[in-house]
Amino acid sequence: MFAVPALPALPVPGARTATVESWTRFTGRLRLSGPGADIGVQVERCAAGRLRDAYPAGARDLEVRIDGGCPDGDARAALLRDLVDAVGAADPHCRRVVHAVAEGDHDGLAAAARAGFRHVVDVDLGQQQLSLLVAEPDWVTATDMDLDHVPGS
Repeated sequence: MFAVPALPALPVPGARTATVESWTRFTGRLRLSGPGADIGVQVERCAAGRLRDAYPAGARDLEVRIDGGCPDGDARAALLRDLVDAVGAADPHCRRVVHAVAEGDHDGLAAAARAGFRHVVDVDLGQQQLSLLVAEPDWVTATDMDLDHVPGS
């Protein structure tokens, strides 16, 4: 078994205040407050969380979940973009930011797509059927290894 790196604190650019409600090595809960908004966000290492068996998660992949007060449409897309930016600033070694929406949630899929996420797979977690969307941010591709070169070839 491998050790999963600790979660970094996430300063979210669009939030007036970001309060850390809880933080452990694998998961964190934030409360984002802004003009007329109170939004809960959960961040979890995919390799240690509910998605660990749902797709081939890397040790530093993070799932972001928007809980209570989830905005719709463009506001949700902006929040997701801000969360991806915050992850990049806090953990530049994170290769994927994952966001799950209920299977068939077309508004959630569209908002995530506007935020730069792409649909990768639908999964069944027993009690939930989810569509997983992934953002592979600029900081990953800008410093990524040469994918055409396989060591030893």
